[in-house]
Amino acid sequence: MFEQLTSNLNKIFEKLTSVGYLTETQVDEALREIRIALLGADVALPVVKEFSRLIKEKAVGEKITESISPGQMVIKVVHDCLLEILSRGTTELDLKTSAPAVILVVGLQGAGKTTTTAKLANKLKKEGKNVLLASIDINRPAAQEQLATLADQLEIDFFKIPDKKPKVLDLTKKIMKEAARYDVLIIDTAGRLHIDEVLMTELKKVHTLASPIETLLVVDALTGQDAINIAKSFKDAITLTGLILTRMDSDTRGGAALSISFVTDCPIKFLGMGENITDFEQFHPDRMASRILDMGDVVSLVEKAKESMGSEQSDSMLKSLQAGHFDLNTLAEQLKSVKKMGGLGSIMKLIPGIGKLMQTAQNSGMDDGVINKQLAVISSMTREEKDNPNIFNASRKKRVADGSGTSIQDVNKLLKQFTRANKAFKRMGNLDQDSLNRMNINDLMR
Repeated sequence: MFEQLTSNLNKIFEKLTSVGYLTETQVDEALREIRIALLGADVALPVVKEFSRLIKEKAVGEKITESISPGQMVIKVVHDCLLEILSRGTTELDLKTSAPAVILVVGLQGAGKTTTTAKLANKLKKEGKNVLLASIDINRPAAQEQLATLADQLEIDFFKIPDKKPKVLDLTKKIMKEAARYDVLIIDTAGRLHIDEVLMTELKKVHTLASPIETLLVVDALTGQDAINIAKSFKDAITLTGLILTRMDSDTRGGAALSISFVTDCPIKFLGMGENITDFEQFHPDRMASRILDMGDVVSLVEKAKESMGSEQSDSMLKSLQAGHFDLNTLAEQLKSVKKMGGLGSIMKLIPGIGKLMQTAQNSGMDDGVINKQLAVISSMTREEKDNPNIFNASRKKRVADGSGTSIQDVNKLLKQFTRANKAFKRMGNLDQDSLNRMNINDLMR
């Protein structure tokens, strides 16, 4: 999402890192370029002004002008200012209440509200919560069916409304009564194509009746600065406790993400990062600031690796590697883990400094198709070949290439990659869990 903004900021920082002494004039010039970059990313004007004020306040002074590396210090100042802009309260859900803890999900139609409701339920289920999903949208065609289908896929209980269409408040009362035996109740509310008085009046009554501990507004990041107006309208009507931004994997300019929390003084709590039910992340201001400045997000990278592999598989692989056993079966499992983590594109965005290399990687054809091809090559091998790749000769390579629909060159590339990874793991010696996860990524990126 922030590719263009990150690229523009990097160009500004490159000018400063070569400077031995930073003057106030240079700070002013850098600030002017940063303002242009932010406005180009569709960041709201009040946010741009506050951001500029914070940088000016922190950047000009003895600490900067006497720094050995003033350019690097400016990057740190910009990071700190981004963090201040993005931090507007806790990003954790507050579920400390008597059961059930009610979460009300609100937003306009088309923002991805229903899918987001299911994603949130899936996250809480993984955390050990007993969740009930319910929808009080009785107007939109198939609204109930959509959430019921998602609940069934996730094996989460869903409140099915009676055949006779009830009134919204009566339906809410029945849902609240049914939810008494659950830890968490998540209610998906009705949306509209635009904000109107009927929607807000109904929402106020539901909010009063359900008395939610969390009221989360789902906003489509593609709506740009209009997302701020939407958030303001909902906040004026009901008490919002948090925001969820969807389509954060899109190529929009990202202004909404940088503006909405600051303008509404309401914290972003979650990000929708894709279409899959697992493409859902808790928002961390420090990690987001690092991503924008191309510093990467190693913590999220490791978390993704742990989640994609699962504790049992991860522990099993760790023991195998510590025993010095690394074969093509192991490599195949790692390739599958990369796919589960969202593919190469998703992972590369989390690696420090990778922004400058993304275009090069794309031009060289390094994409998820490479992983699929490598998995096809491995699946065409015999058990003996997977266990001991050293036995490969010309005839074996030709058979595998024909069986996988690839070329002998593709088979050779895979075997070379395996050899590099194998050597790297042997050098590691005693691996701990975080080392294992980092090795998964670094070796696959070579």
